[in-house]
Amino acid sequence: MILSLLRPAGALLLRVGHRGAKGHAPENTLSSFVIAAEMGVNVIETDVHLSKDGELVLIHDHTVQRTTDGHGYVKDMTLAELKKLDAGSWYGARFAGERIPTLDELLAWARDRVAVAIEIKNGPIYYPGIAEKIIAALYCHDMTRRAILISFDHRVVREAKALASEVLTGILYVGRLADPVAAAHAARADALHPQWAYITG
Repeated sequence: MILSLLRPAGALLLRVGHRGAKGHAPENTLSSFVIAAEMGVNVIETDVHLSKDGELVLIHDHTVQRTTDGHGYVKDMTLAELKKLDAGSWYGARFAGERIPTLDELLAWARDRVAVAIEIKNGPIYYPGIAEKIIAALYCHDMTRRAILISFDHRVVREAKALASEVLTGILYVGRLADPVAAAHAARADALHPQWAYITG
């Protein structure tokens, strides 16, 4: 079921671009997503935080300094402040001026191109209401059936599923859970996403 919803008709495999094409462009930027699609991925994976003014922004870390020319926490900066940061120069001169995108920008571009896997970054900094905002964005862009929401915070996964049962969800985890299926059921998740080191034969 998950494969049939996320992959294009006729595709045999899911080809996922982690943070876009992070080995070829600055991660979680529109350039990275475009390059990933050009390379043939059919799912774009990204990470979502909330800005100080409640906007959904795509960046991996809770802070901006690793992937931009700024400094500080995402939660302490407005969208306007985040949009002033250069999110590309650290990777290479050709990406100078690349900006932190919003989830709306990704979804508007992704529709009719690729599915999206959205990692909800909720913890150790928590964003009340983030699941509701993401679900609203998926509805706005008609992407509820072309997305999967995943998180290490299994409670926010359960919250998202309660808000929109048709949206696919998955739990991320690191470790050898005694009963991963039970953990998925508790979160009302459709899929398991273990860290690779804990996958055994």
